[in-house]
Amino acid sequence: MRKLIVLLAAASALVVASCNTVAGVGKDVSAAGHAMTKTADDAKR
Repeated sequence: MRKLIVLLAAASALVVASCNTVAGVGKDVSAAGHAMTKTADDAKR
């Protein structure tokens, strides 16, 4: 039973860490998209 609790705690920590990583990647991709849009708009002028 104790091994199961430790295993579940470790799995929960990994899930939480991966969610933060995915959110960070999403922000980075969004920032890159905004930068490209701004560059394209500046090039039109």
